[in-house]
Amino acid sequence: MLIDAVKRCLLRDLEGFVLELDAYPSEASVWALPPGVKNSCGTLTLHGCGNLRHFIGAILGKSGYVRDRDAEFALRDLPRVELEMLIAVTRDEVGRALDQLDSDLLARDFPLPVGKVTLSTGQFLVHLAVHLAYHLGQADMHRRVVTGQSDAVGAVALPPLADAVHS
Repeated sequence: MLIDAVKRCLLRDLEGFVLELDAYPSEASVWALPPGVKNSCGTLTLHGCGNLRHFIGAILGKSGYVRDRDAEFALRDLPRVELEMLIAVTRDEVGRALDQLDSDLLARDFPLPVGKVTLSTGQFLVHLAVHLAYHLGQADMHRRVVTGQSDAVGAVALPPLADAVHS
């Protein structure tokens, strides 16, 4: 159950990044850095995808992905279509890795310590979902500041989380 819940949250929030990206009026606005803002929506997208592709895709799913964390924060001005393709690849890798994950692994230590901390795989999966949601919120605020739009784009809608029993 935990694996499915985390998977639904991650896939929904990755799709939320697509909704945010599509709401910008121009390619340049995706990468804008107004005063006081450290990361653009483009950077947050690269980082969120890199994080998930590394920890879930490569570590748990053995995808072969090799992370370049520095590039996540250094790359600029990629077109939205490239960011959205990256999100699609991330969704696929995360979905496949979590689909093959045995629930017995949840109580075991995540295969490597992160920031000198060792968590169970279940705890770390929850952390990854919350981490992505945190950055999605930053992306939403970035879009609102850069564009002046105050409307939500539905990035954290509940229907994608409902299972067949409750829908």
